[in-house]
Amino acid sequence: MNQSMNDVLDLSGAGSRTPEELASFVARFASSDGWMDRVRLRAERRWYERLYHGPDYDIWVISWMPGQSTGFHDHGPSSGAFVVATGILEEHCVDERTRVIHPGKPRAFGPDYAHDVRNVSLAPAISIHAYSPPLNEMNEYELDGSRLVPRDGGSERAETLDDEWNAQIRKSGNRTGVVSIEHVLSAARTRLRRLSPNETYEAMVKAEATLVDIRPEGQRASEGSIAGAVVVERNVLEWRFDPGSSARLAVATDHDLQVIVFCSEGYASSLAATTLQDLGLWRATDMVGGFHAWRAAGLPIVPPSKSS
Repeated sequence: MNQSMNDVLDLSGAGSRTPEELASFVARFASSDGWMDRVRLRAERRWYERLYHGPDYDIWVISWMPGQSTGFHDHGPSSGAFVVATGILEEHCVDERTRVIHPGKPRAFGPDYAHDVRNVSLAPAISIHAYSPPLNEMNEYELDGSRLVPRDGGSERAETLDDEWNAQIRKSGNRTGVVSIEHVLSAARTRLRRLSPNETYEAMVKAEATLVDIRPEGQRASEGSIAGAVVVERNVLEWRFDPGSSARLAVATDHDLQVIVFCSEGYASSLAATTLQDLGLWRATDMVGGFHAWRAAGLPIVPPSKSS
């Protein structure tokens, strides 16, 4: 799939991180490998887990079932950033328009920033969050007209909550009601008419489809590439193919475009293809087995630029 989590962590411990730095961290982390199999979905409340805890920042993953929300809250003295990895979220702030947060576009903010994040869609969502200094305080609020009123007893320590939550998971044994990322992936693939490498090659030869390589640069360099494929890394995919986006590619002229997405092994590409379908690109799909399957089928490749 993508880079390992450790490859994208900045472990230099340079003190407090800026919101811009945190936005860069979550964007790179969301496209890395190794965190998706940690994700669980729970119908009764949001699921979350701290994936990294360093001296100057931490990183969390949160899953959201339809209808789940945070309520209005801040993060105490911590700056923060978050990015949607899959699905769609909404961010509500007092006296501001609601923001619809699509995958790949980080939101960053400074200390004492208050917002309410919600999943109002009909599908699950997963997001990656980073805070500096590491998240230690969350103050909750009630919305009273156009102002926020602190909720009594609303301040909690996120680390304590995380410890309690993971203790509950360990005790649960069978994890009743838990849905893994494999379930999310399976649900995504029910929406796709996935193509084999040979079917993909035929669609390219007939100029019927746009083949899109969402692998990060390091993987393309070590594995090789496919001549004629459009390179669009995962964190900007939606902006490049939304016909209404000012950042769209020239080929993305309407919602009837057939887009075939591929990654290294055919996992992240399935989730990416469904987000394009959510944007109205109803013919979007992905290639079974990714680049590895294409190469194994003996189809033409551009050799890697360096040894793997």
